[in-house]
Amino acid sequence: MLDVIYYAFIAIVSIQVIYYTLIFSRFSFLKTQNTAPKTFPVSVIICAKNEAENLKQFLPSVINQNYPDFEIVLINDASKDDTLDVIEHFANTNNNIKIVNVKNVEAFWGNKKYALTLGIKASKHDYLLFTDADCKPVSNNWIQEMTAHFNENTQIVLGYGAYKRIKKSFLNKLIRFETLITAIQYFSFEKIGIPYMGVGRNLAYTKAAFFKANGFINHIKVRSGDDDLFVNQVATKKNTAICFTKESFTKSVPKTSFKAWFKQKRRHISTAKHYKIIHKILLALIYTCTLLFWVLSTVLFAITYNWQIVLALFLIRLIIMYFVYGASAKKLLENDIIFLLPVLEVFLITMQLTIFINNLISKPNHWK
Repeated sequence: MLDVIYYAFIAIVSIQVIYYTLIFSRFSFLKTQNTAPKTFPVSVIICAKNEAENLKQFLPSVINQNYPDFEIVLINDASKDDTLDVIEHFANTNNNIKIVNVKNVEAFWGNKKYALTLGIKASKHDYLLFTDADCKPVSNNWIQEMTAHFNENTQIVLGYGAYKRIKKSFLNKLIRFETLITAIQYFSFEKIGIPYMGVGRNLAYTKAAFFKANGFINHIKVRSGDDDLFVNQVATKKNTAICFTKESFTKSVPKTSFKAWFKQKRRHISTAKHYKIIHKILLALIYTCTLLFWVLSTVLFAITYNWQIVLALFLIRLIIMYFVYGASAKKLLENDIIFLLPVLEVFLITMQLTIFINNLISKPNHWK
């Protein structure tokens, strides 16, 4: 049995080294590509549900974008607060804002995809850029940076949606670490020709791609996944690009309690079972190997079985991980969390396992 555990540990470390060196390094050591800015008209689409205060705070950063021709489609998704009043106030002072006021209908009650579909249909431009009401572009060149990657072949652009840094908060570091790891994965898989997801906080695609796929119809009954499930369905190695210039980032307000974050991640993780089979296999292998790495190494260290070799493999894996993740963290301005990498990784895989078990027991809530 000890031999089985030992050789399983060697196999796990080998698989992880392959992932780090052949896949994740594709993004980690990728140089920023300078692309010529475009001037075609763009529709920025923001779906808001009970987001009055966030719109007051963050919408001006979208309105003040340095781009020659864009409209902002603001979707009020049956809000119960003052969201519609706030939207109307901004519309009265900015002539490039279009309001889509969505009321609940029985067939699509509480379904963000229904609201987004109405917003997309109401938009007047062919290039669509999405963010959330609690997001702020980090620069006035956000639209310019994201749309610069569109061309005759590229119909989808995957961006990075960061979270605001909160000092002396372990939860905040955990949230940003999970966001960093997710970005490394979807950016890296895109670079090897297997794009599988994007985040709605910072995502662009063409209206033609949306209507060619019949919108969200293939997963309309799955209440989450207006971003990742759509990308999973439509993205190919030929029609997808990534954008990771520092001026292209958006920054969101993170959860400040474990309970709220746990609830949010339950919704996000629940969509993964609807991914294409190859994506599910690759992602499951990443998680399983990470979990087994920590479990098996702990067992082998505890019984001091071939501990010198186990320690060497343990350190090799950590060094490569630090090297690859560190380069990506520098690109995405998340350097401060790398120092806690092993601790954050253990906490994250534990939380993900707990979320997976909870989702098996009961379905998570969706879209506020």
